[in-house]
Amino acid sequence: MISRRHLLAGATLLGTSAAIPRAWAQSPSGPFKLDPLPYAPSKNEPHIDTQTMELHHDKHHAAYVNNLNAALSQNAEAAKMPLHEMLSRLNEIPETIRTAIRNNGGGHANHTMFWQIMGGSGGEPAGDLKSAIDRDLGGFPKFQSDFNSAGEKQFGSGWVFVTVARDGKLALVTKPNQDTPLMEGQRVLMGNDVWEHAYYLKYQNRRADYLKAWWNVLDWNNIGERYAAAKAGTLTI
Repeated sequence: MISRRHLLAGATLLGTSAAIPRAWAQSPSGPFKLDPLPYAPSKNEPHIDTQTMELHHDKHHAAYVNNLNAALSQNAEAAKMPLHEMLSRLNEIPETIRTAIRNNGGGHANHTMFWQIMGGSGGEPAGDLKSAIDRDLGGFPKFQSDFNSAGEKQFGSGWVFVTVARDGKLALVTKPNQDTPLMEGQRVLMGNDVWEHAYYLKYQNRRADYLKAWWNVLDWNNIGERYAAAKAGTLTI
């Protein structure tokens, strides 16, 4: 059984880590960097709590960036590649760093997308994106239900994504760990992180509650812009 002393120690550790300045020590070398959140970490309250946002971005995402740069320091040619190209050509990456690139490059790409599509007030999409959801995913209510169900069924850590083809066709896919559809040359419209670190402080083991609440923080304007960029061939990660 966990003692009161251990619980207090854990709470102190979480509190201390959250108080660390946001410009925390990050490896200065390497081709990739951690961009700041595009909004205050409290922006997604009460659906995603401030502390989770801070730890998720400042610790977990930062670790992917640092580890990615460390792996690329061993191969100058790979370090010159854009991230989406690197991930789509994983089989060409030397075996000595391939797993590190897969895990950490995937983590960097997935989280970069993740921050961009949140910070909004939910609601529903409009325009071309709404039409595509109606056409390809059975309408918005069915899309939400299918997306949440896929997220619930993803065993262990992973992501649930919506991919978008050059012709605008949408599809729903799940991936384990930090894998991404970019690894198959696809483009990602949006996705939700179902690793426990994305929700456990607030929702504990209630992943279904987190999945339902997440729709309240989506920025459909940004997602719509990603959709237009995908059809124009300019969307990367």
